[in-house]
Formats: sequence, C-alpha cells, structure tokens
Amino acid sequence: MRTQKGEAELAFWENRLNQQGRLTNEHYEYFYTTHFGIEKSFYHGKHILDIGCGPRGSLEWADGAGVRIGIDPLAEAYWQLGTHRHSMEYIACCAENLPFPDASFDIVCSFNSLDHVDDLGKVISEISRVVASQGLFLLLTDIHRSPTVLEPTTFSWDVTAKFLPELKVVEQKQVEYTVFSLEGYGDIYQSLQRGIPYNIKDDRERTGILSAKFTKRSS
Repeated sequence: MRTQKGEAELAFWENRLNQQGRLTNEHYEYFYTTHFGIEKSFYHGKHILDIGCGPRGSLEWADGAGVRIGIDPLAEAYWQLGTHRHSMEYIACCAENLPFPDASFDIVCSFNSLDHVDDLGKVISEISRVVASQGLFLLLTDIHRSPTVLEPTTFSWDVTAKFLPELKVVEQKQVEYTVFSLEGYGDIYQSLQRGIPYNIKDDRERTGILSAKFTKRSS
C-alpha cells in the first residue's frame, strides 16, 4: 500500500514532468565527477548504487560502469514517468533494507534523499554495510529544522559523525540553499554550483546543503 509520503513524492515528480516536458539527468555527471574531484574514468567497471534515485536516470551517464543500480520505494511507479527508457537498473525497495550482500558496491550515493527516509540510523547502517572496503559514499543533502511529508527526517550539520567509525569523512562543504524564483523554488544542485558558504553565525531558520565524501575503512 502506497503511503501518504509516497503519494506526495509521485505527485511531485508528475508535476515536474508536466511542467518541464522531460525529466533531465545531464547534471548528475558533474556531481559524481567534478564536484567530488573524481575522474569519470574512475567509475569504469565499478559497481554503483544510488539510494533514493528518483525517476530522472541519475546513473545514465555512467555507461562504463560494471553495475549501476538505483533503489527507490517508488521505482515501479516511476515506469510511467519514463524510467523504462533508461539503461540503469531500478529496484523498488526502502533504504532501511537493502537487498544486497555486504560490500557489494564500490560507490554508494545519496543525493537529496537522506532526509526522505523514515529510519535514519538503519539507513546509515545499511549504507555502511554495502560499501566495499576502501569504497566511497557520496552524500548531498538538505539540512533543515522542520520535517515535511516528503522530508520527515531532520538532522544537523554533524550528521557525518553518525557514519563513524565504519566510514571516514574525506571532505565536506556547507553551502546556502538558494531560492531562484518568486514562487520560492530552490534547487539543491543549482545551490551547490553557486557555492555560497553557509553562514553559521546567521541564526535565521533556513535550509543549508551538506556535501560530503566518505571512504570505507579497510576491514
């Protein structure tokens, strides 16, 4: 049975598709590569997992990868939004229970999805479990104080500490979430590219964005 959150998420993407005519995915390559200082060639032959992938085709750019899987509770519903045209594999499941053996993936990512989960602790445990030794976890996430239907989980800038000791932070950035329209629409990816540092001395209630690259400690 689809939840209220699931219905709201699907309605969000249907609205985006109606507004834009096409759910683009060209921007993802930049964030997997240049943003995190990783060459595209690094992904050749690698096993990649995108947690909370959405319907855009986030791993379509990684055509040299050995395995490229996106998981999302709504993966089957996204078929109607065009995912059947993508080459990456979609699996319908929750991040709290990933259907993969330990150390299955060289690179795991969560782009704009960590605050969408219901049990943050369990998701972090599952991410740590499926990342291979010396593999990477790439995180892009909103930091906000007020939960919503789509984003029920809130956390602070120190959320990276919750991944210790299994994962080690290699680098992180904190930037301001930027509003780009009169309707109050903002975008995590445009905000990151704009790169305005988050001013922690400004105590107004607002959204920030955390970018962090982790590596899995050797077992």
